[in-house]
Amino acid sequence: MSEVTVNKTKKRFVAGAVCPACSAADRLMMWSEDGVPHRECVECGFSDTLNEQGLSVPKELGTRVNQAAPKPAAPVQTVQFFPNPKLKKPTQ
Repeated sequence: MSEVTVNKTKKRFVAGAVCPACSAADRLMMWSEDGVPHRECVECGFSDTLNEQGLSVPKELGTRVNQAAPKPAAPVQTVQFFPNPKLKKPTQ
């Protein structure tokens, strides 16, 4: 019979940490895999990898090709108000 060793990493919550995506406090879990720290928000699902200085390492540089296109603005409709003839002031 062969033995399978499972290398479980212990995930821990960071007290006072704020998620950079949803700004939820005390919802970030941190763990290390092969000496590389990772973090994940349990509130919104945001996750990233940190470098040696503790700064976020971007997965891919943001360009106009890999970013979502901005939503088009709602169509503008002009409204014109007409005076109500029934509300005329009496003439003296």
